[in-house]
Amino acid sequence: MADGFGFRPNSSDEPEDSNTSGAASENSSDDASKNKAEGSQPDQPPFPFDINQVFETLKNMGIQTPDLPEQVKDQLNSLTAMAQGMLAGGEAPFNLPVTAIRDISRRTLASHGELPVGNFDNDSMAGALEVAEIWVDEVTSLPRAGSDSSVRKAARSRSEWINYSIDGWQSFTTPLVEGIAKSMSTVMDSITNNPEIVTELGGAGKLFDPSKMMAAFMGTMIRTQLGRSIGNFAATVTSAHDAAVPLSDEHTPFLIPENVRAWGDGLGIDQREVEIFLALRESAASRLFAATPWLSQYMRSLVGNYGSGITIDIDSMQRRTEDALSKGEIDLNDPASMQNAIAEGIFTPEASEKQKDALARLEMILALIEGWIDLVVVAAAGNRLASLSKLQETQQRRRATQSPTQQLFASLIGLEVSPRTIRECIAFWRQISAKVSAEDRERLWEEAYALPIPAEISDPEGFLKGRSAPDDLSSL
Repeated sequence: MADGFGFRPNSSDEPEDSNTSGAASENSSDDASKNKAEGSQPDQPPFPFDINQVFETLKNMGIQTPDLPEQVKDQLNSLTAMAQGMLAGGEAPFNLPVTAIRDISRRTLASHGELPVGNFDNDSMAGALEVAEIWVDEVTSLPRAGSDSSVRKAARSRSEWINYSIDGWQSFTTPLVEGIAKSMSTVMDSITNNPEIVTELGGAGKLFDPSKMMAAFMGTMIRTQLGRSIGNFAATVTSAHDAAVPLSDEHTPFLIPENVRAWGDGLGIDQREVEIFLALRESAASRLFAATPWLSQYMRSLVGNYGSGITIDIDSMQRRTEDALSKGEIDLNDPASMQNAIAEGIFTPEASEKQKDALARLEMILALIEGWIDLVVVAAAGNRLASLSKLQETQQRRRATQSPTQQLFASLIGLEVSPRTIRECIAFWRQISAKVSAEDRERLWEEAYALPIPAEISDPEGFLKGRSAPDDLSSL
């Protein structure tokens, strides 16, 4: 497993429900009081701040401005919003509003470029999806997801995928940010309760609560990283559900033509085959997520369990920081270098056993999803795609190196789904399919407890026996 952040989890037996609705707007003093009482945050700062607009205004006035990287600009915007919220007397904005994350994502996507989606694109993607839906109908009992294929928008742009998925990405990471924020607050509270430190802070301690400032700073850095990650993902994902995690309550399948074409470049495979193969994956994933409304909350709960147990290891952070400073890996005058240090796991200690258990369960559910999608795609394609083997190999390589879910979870919580685990899950679903009907196989997705645990993956027959009641109950 890769390292995540510089925090150490406490123990917690079961995943905690960390469903958070996010920030809400403040329109009056009454609303502000209500928000403060309920712990919600204003969606916008007291007055808008965008460093790009500030620089543009200065340039119009004939004043030269520094050429800052976009990553630094994002940090300045985020930290300013944090300070505004604290000056206004509100709680520290542990979570950036979705609008801020979306803006960061769009600016990041702009560096990659984007092509518009036309009628030809929509017709081509709709045709591929309709073929895929018909083939998948033959191998699973799960119904089609979303609206009728004749009226839905089958092709969408990269920007539209950002709008589609951003709430889901924020929902997955919110429990982690809250855990870090609370842990930072606890540490800073213990430090600032020291009389000598209180004296040193003087009036500044009353203006800015150090515990809230540090917690908000860490949360802001993670949210900025999230926005940039989503913008980069948008340049590679091929469909709504390509990340293989449930990111929206809308499960209508769609493809991203620009990325579909890029996926098949250089393979020497007919473009129509590429489109149908990716449409098969999209059809399978959309059906699975539409049929398992419990799945997204279960996965958020696992992340929440990780986040709620985080504690700060000050000694470890100090040692790692000093080492990084001595090697030039961190520049205290450069916020971007601090964010890179966090993303690269410079501050990360070993996880506890219960932390490892939570990550193992999350890895298992991700691998089971990928394994089931692979099974359905292969069964649906049959011998109708001449290049199926090569398409599968390409997808496996891409999953190992470019998977959005893999990249994000690896940087945020130190989780990497190993290729071996995915192969074991693929083999598990194949053996299950050989022993039971498609309808009985899909029933395993009705609840989390019905799915196999890691120890059961290698013994599908024993797993089925454990899930079956004996025919003769007279001896019970």
